Amino acid sequence: MLDSMLDYSLENEAIFNLQHIKSLLVDLFIAGTDTTSNTITWAMTELLLNPDMLSKVREEVKQIVGEDGKIEEAKIINLPYLDGVIKETMRLHLAAPLLAPHKTETQVKLGKYTIPKNTQILVNAWAIARDPRYWENPMMFMPERFLTNKLDYKGQHFEFIPFGSGRRRCPGMPLANRMVRLIVASFVYHFDWELPHAKEEMDMNTIFGLTLLKAIPLVAIPIPLAS
Repeated sequence: MLDSMLDYSLENEAIFNLQHIKSLLVDLFIAGTDTTSNTITWAMTELLLNPDMLSKVREEVKQIVGEDGKIEEAKIINLPYLDGVIKETMRLHLAAPLLAPHKTETQVKLGKYTIPKNTQILVNAWAIARDPRYWENPMMFMPERFLTNKLDYKGQHFEFIPFGSGRRRCPGMPLANRMVRLIVASFVYHFDWELPHAKEEMDMNTIFGLTLLKAIPLVAIPIPLAS
């Protein structure tokens, strides 16, 4: 991306300055770290609160990994239940609740609303993902809902757009998906997990920082599993 900016700058009399490049680097850092780590945190939180789901993920990973015990990306491409857990985490605990801002180029009539020209528009993907018109029991963590439908997060299903949609969809989607799948699979396969307190005491509140964070960080005790 930086190479493309530099090439374009050389061809167009340096319309990009240092501030543009610094801003892009900040965007890449935030989008590439905070969102992914936040999704992993929430996925593990939900699995620790639902031991039966954690066991299902572990058994699914075991069947694919085999006896060598190596978690490799090529081995875990097709794990329906793990994918369901990740999708449900992205739905219920959206890392970026508001999508990238857009602006209307002309006056637009949308339903009963008239949106003037040059109005900044923010899409509340968090509210869409919890809308009871599209989701049964939207406040419940139910990975199984993604086993019985073809909903995906690539931008074609507008009730589920954690990465946005269209030309300005998050470019890091493929990498984020691979990272979350690989890390969660490794955590579950190699370790059992315990909470230092009763699961009923788990705080599920959120705070808004660079992403929508867990208000009280997850603390869990890893217990190595016999290979």
